[in-house]
Amino acid sequence: MKVKICGITNLQDALDAINAGANALGFVFYADSSRYITPLKAKEIVGKLPPFVQTVGLFVNENENLINEVCREAKMQLAQIIDDNEILNHKLLEVKSIKVIRVKSQKDLKNLNNDYYLLDAFVDGFGGAGKRIALEWFENLDCSKFILAGGLTASNLKEIRSYGFYGVDVSSGVEESKGKKSKQKMIDFVKEANEIK
Repeated sequence: MKVKICGITNLQDALDAINAGANALGFVFYADSSRYITPLKAKEIVGKLPPFVQTVGLFVNENENLINEVCREAKMQLAQIIDDNEILNHKLLEVKSIKVIRVKSQKDLKNLNNDYYLLDAFVDGFGGAGKRIALEWFENLDCSKFILAGGLTASNLKEIRSYGFYGVDVSSGVEESKGKKSKQKMIDFVKEANEIK
């Protein structure tokens, strides 16, 4: 199972996440977030990362020009996009992207096309609230292109074992405090995720 650790704000956390076995690192380009990072700071971190680690920029209700500009400047390989009003023209993006669906009810999981999606529990704010999607909503669904986010920790990953998710995305579940990761929590989280086939 693929693991993305989101909300990276400093180089040490980035290196600890990679050493723990994370496949991707997430950088939050949403100014109201306590995990916000400037494109310049993100670029400095990315420039010191080893190869074969995917860098992901998180954007909230932004336009194509800003997403393209930030991804270029910060060396992001993937844009993770919350587009609540569905006004973004994805054809104008210069970077590969994945859509975030903020799940309010089971019907939000119906009639999705065959793309990869990142699924997070709906909250009034954006990101890192630790709220979980009801797992029973995934019963009888093909979850092989779903990346699950929201309220995940090393101690509850076993609960998703049977669903066949493509990956998991964690932020607050591996933190000491908002914006500061715990090396041991990241190690424990990735270890548990790797035991899910």
